[in-house]
Amino acid sequence: MTQNIDSTLQENRLFPPSPDFAANAQINEAQLLSLYKQAEDDYEGFWAERARNELAWHKPFNTILNSDNAPHYHWFEDGELNVSYNCLDRHLADKADKTAIIFEGEQGDTRHISYAELHRDTCRFANALKAEGIEKGDRVVIYMPMVPEAIVAMQACARIGAIHSVVFGGFSAEALKDRIDDAGARMLITADGGHRGGKIIELKQAADKALAHCGDSLEKAIVLKRTGHDVTMQSGRDIWWSDATEGACDECEPVWVDSEHPLFLLYTSGSTGKPKGIQHSTAGYLLGTITSMKWVFDYQQDDIYWCTADVGWITGHSYVAYGPLAVGGTIVVYEGAPTVPDTGRFWKLCEDHKVTVFYTAPTAIRALMKCGDEIPNKYDLSSIRLLGTVGEPINPEAWMWYHEVIGKARCPIVDTWWQTETGANMIAPVPAVVAAKPGSCTRALPGISADVVDEAGNAITTPDKGGFLVIRKPWPSMLRTIWGDDARYIDTYWGKFDNRYYVAGDSARRDKDGYFWIMGRIDDVLNVSGHRLGTMEVESALVAHPRVAEAAVVGRPDEIKGEAIFAYVVLREARPKGGIDEALTAELRGWVAEQIGPIAKPDNIRYSDNLPKTRSGKIMRRLLRTIASGEEITSDTSTLENEAILLQLQGKE
Repeated sequence: MTQNIDSTLQENRLFPPSPDFAANAQINEAQLLSLYKQAEDDYEGFWAERARNELAWHKPFNTILNSDNAPHYHWFEDGELNVSYNCLDRHLADKADKTAIIFEGEQGDTRHISYAELHRDTCRFANALKAEGIEKGDRVVIYMPMVPEAIVAMQACARIGAIHSVVFGGFSAEALKDRIDDAGARMLITADGGHRGGKIIELKQAADKALAHCGDSLEKAIVLKRTGHDVTMQSGRDIWWSDATEGACDECEPVWVDSEHPLFLLYTSGSTGKPKGIQHSTAGYLLGTITSMKWVFDYQQDDIYWCTADVGWITGHSYVAYGPLAVGGTIVVYEGAPTVPDTGRFWKLCEDHKVTVFYTAPTAIRALMKCGDEIPNKYDLSSIRLLGTVGEPINPEAWMWYHEVIGKARCPIVDTWWQTETGANMIAPVPAVVAAKPGSCTRALPGISADVVDEAGNAITTPDKGGFLVIRKPWPSMLRTIWGDDARYIDTYWGKFDNRYYVAGDSARRDKDGYFWIMGRIDDVLNVSGHRLGTMEVESALVAHPRVAEAAVVGRPDEIKGEAIFAYVVLREARPKGGIDEALTAELRGWVAEQIGPIAKPDNIRYSDNLPKTRSGKIMRRLLRTIASGEEITSDTSTLENEAILLQLQGKE
């Protein structure tokens, strides 16, 4: 119960923005206070003004917010626009020659792509999609390495009104198949492979395996030649990217869509086995990315902006493919791992490309921190003026290292809280105004009504008392539904408090200064290296193994990943002696990687004769979490069917 969550973390260090940063920032204190007041005085009018000023409309809107079918909210619904036009065409008059993308491959190959070139490539690929019969409303799955063509593919889909669904290139064939089938996709866009960690990631091989078991919706696959190694091409289905675009026209008239037209689906794990296809709109989503680029990242026209996220995640959608391009920015795109050829790769990229804004995950920060200060100290990081963190709460120790070693104690850090479902930053400091506290995402942005409530839905006013993090009012960049499952959308995000609030699924507290602190997930979704994975998906994969009868998965704290995956497994055969079988553990970890992807491999597997269940058959996960964390069990265990199993689970028998 959330009312029993009390924070043991007390962090009172305050880091105000430097006068130099504040003097040159886009938003000062008076302007920020004015934004908050506008949103409070006229909530709908506040967002309408932003929409009219920030978006290029083909047909202006008259209706701001339609709540008739709440919680299916519609924003600006009678307006028409196109996202690709907003990201590319509107910049051609004054930014045609400006660099849009600075690309570096893991092997060191680089490209600089101007807005004119990105527009041309997008139009060519959009025409190639149309030539293959892709139309407005069709779903297209993108399964690619982190290369500029992935962004071209996303922009091209948006240009013709097709709905894209990007699947992270680290996901398995099985996960890809599930997403293709759920979306009813007509086309897959992939590559022969990608470079990652000094190896070739076999994307086409995985795609072939997925397509062999897909339903009937998938008709064509366009394949980018990235690595050049031999892959199988199926006649009549597979087309090389270069062949598809050869002779394609450099111009493609954008398809004007209404504001609520789905821009993309992005699948995220839930607490049931089936991934959720989060559906985002066109106008509201883009507005959220633009406003947050300006408010949170203090976007300036000469910035070199690097968000290290892959486009397979929402961060790569909002702060690589769409937000930075919509404001006319220059982005860095890096294909590979941060440790190739050594752990200085991120810092060398920042030095070489004169990065000014750097946005990455606490997982990466903690991993690089462990390598020592001498690595980043080899590089000139003086171009960096703003640092950001995303994915999960950052611990104060990592925050301080980021601040002192990377930012040299002169760069503000924007610690951002948001989700796949929210579309854009929701709680984050406006860097020239809001003083930072290590580990806190600080305050909700203007127009975002965040709160912490108790089990009954009442606001918690006591400082540092934990509760449910909720958003009280709809906001433009929010998800619209779960693809094909409106009932699940309502139940998952709104049902807890009778459709009154959006329930984020995180527990949080607010301190005496009103700063938000995220305390972790309320449900059973794991946050591994900033990636949300459903325990049920991992459990389902384990149980699918012929030697496994039952499995339960929990997270345990991990100083690098945030959470590590700890699996308890009941076999169909006798439990291994001492609960350890290294060969079987390796086999099961590989099995899960095959079923879901390497990110989901359990870090620990413990074998037992049974799981701790109540007499009604419910697995007591809180006990499993306690054991996984190495803590002593102090809670009541009297409702257990078999208390003796605890010794076995603890490895004491």
